[in-house]
Amino acid sequence: MASRIILLSGPVASGKTTLGDSLVGRYGFVRLKSRELIHTLLKTQPERAALQLGGDALDRKTKGRWIADALARDLLDRPADAMVLVDSVRIEKQVKAIREAFGPRVTHVHLTAPIDELSRRYRERRRELKELSSYRQVRMNPTEKNIESLARLADVVVDTHRSMPEEVVIRVAARLGLYGRSYDRLVDVLVGGQYGSEGKGQIAAYLAPAYEVLVRVGGPNAGHKVYEEPEPFTFHHLPSGTRRNAQAHVVIGPGAVISVEGILNEISKCELSKQRLSIDPQAMIIDARDVRGESGLVKKIGSTGQGVGLATVRKILRTSASPPVRLAEAVPAFKEYLRETRTVLDDAFAAGKRVFLEGTQGSGLSLHHGNYPHVTSRDTTVSGCLAEAGIAPTRVRRIVMVCRTYPIRVGSPKTGDSGPMTNELTLKDIHRRSGIPLEELEKTERTSTTNRERRIAEFDWSLLRKASSLNGPTDIALTFADYLSIKNRAARRFEQLSEPTIHFIEEIERVASAPVSLIATRFNFRSIIDRRNW
Repeated sequence: MASRIILLSGPVASGKTTLGDSLVGRYGFVRLKSRELIHTLLKTQPERAALQLGGDALDRKTKGRWIADALARDLLDRPADAMVLVDSVRIEKQVKAIREAFGPRVTHVHLTAPIDELSRRYRERRRELKELSSYRQVRMNPTEKNIESLARLADVVVDTHRSMPEEVVIRVAARLGLYGRSYDRLVDVLVGGQYGSEGKGQIAAYLAPAYEVLVRVGGPNAGHKVYEEPEPFTFHHLPSGTRRNAQAHVVIGPGAVISVEGILNEISKCELSKQRLSIDPQAMIIDARDVRGESGLVKKIGSTGQGVGLATVRKILRTSASPPVRLAEAVPAFKEYLRETRTVLDDAFAAGKRVFLEGTQGSGLSLHHGNYPHVTSRDTTVSGCLAEAGIAPTRVRRIVMVCRTYPIRVGSPKTGDSGPMTNELTLKDIHRRSGIPLEELEKTERTSTTNRERRIAEFDWSLLRKASSLNGPTDIALTFADYLSIKNRAARRFEQLSEPTIHFIEEIERVASAPVSLIATRFNFRSIIDRRNW
């Protein structure tokens, strides 16, 4: 059976094949080609004239029922939710027979265009079969000559001369209800609630198997480390769940800033196929001069110096930028991965797929909301991440904000300051409080991108309240619970955490006005206490 059947009609060169390709490729329709049916039933040659005559003969013999009969046979092996495209119908009796057999599941789409435009297209079209020498000869066939009469029967009529091919797809898809009747909340977003290095990578990798599309924004100035054996893997461009969920489609959004060498290295290590990865054509490319130009920021505010800031500046300067702006669409190595993010996500939403958007760094480093100038080059809140990915706020279902028990900043350079922190501590303080060996802490508390020492401080309740106000989290993920007590590493359930830890979590929930749904007790695959109800 089938949930819906689409009939295509229209003159030769009206755009039926182009529309059909999109419905098949983007929306999962199964195509039944009348041309192939004629060849199967009559053993005709792949020639325009032979197909026209063969179709006319079948119409006379079956009174136009041959396509309906073939469709019925085809649907015997189809699932109940299959969507079938009949490409194409040519006479009223064919349409009537299919409607009688399949009723309200049938939608008839007719494409049209002026005769001179059809003639021009016919001359320039790709030759899939042996064509007649002119469009005038095509129209000499009585059935083809009268094809426009089907417009009065159709549910949808589109003049393809007045619409670009993509517009035709949009108009037809909308009429078929393929975009849905509302903006279903299919997107969950993960952001940092402090100054980065909150452990977002491990949380993202843990959640990733529940989604069919993984989206990453930001740039290589952020590194998200994921626990793997024999050693952890750090993602700088790709979503942190790329290796944990090998079935998910991976998307690099239009607001991303890319190191060509860096992302190609990650693609190779993750063995991503061209079908699985989409890079938006408008993502910005870092130039070597961007990296050299950030040496001053490295010395003054402890920037990672990956060139992300200057590349972003050049994108904003547009045609005034020096060196000139280079987008992902201009990189030959990306050719097979280039896809517009909006189209990829629209198709995912139409199919009801779950999408996970992974932000980078932390809300305390937001260009607009952090302690300027000790900030990064982008807005790191949920709003900024959605804008960089091109996702409407009404698509969002859950917002997971990740926080550490002790927030960190990158270490201050010798000649500068990486930014203010409240109540700074030393790793020796954490060692004495938690019982974790000092050597282990010193090894852990180094930055993922530049391997520099970190500064560490008491939990900042004001920052938590500010980050909660900016992001509106539905859930908090608390990481480094073992820094409160090494005994927490053995906890597998909430009640097994130390009593002070439980009290600490309860206070976070009051200040953030959101539940602490995920608790990371150590850096390990099975290290997360999951308290979610979703």
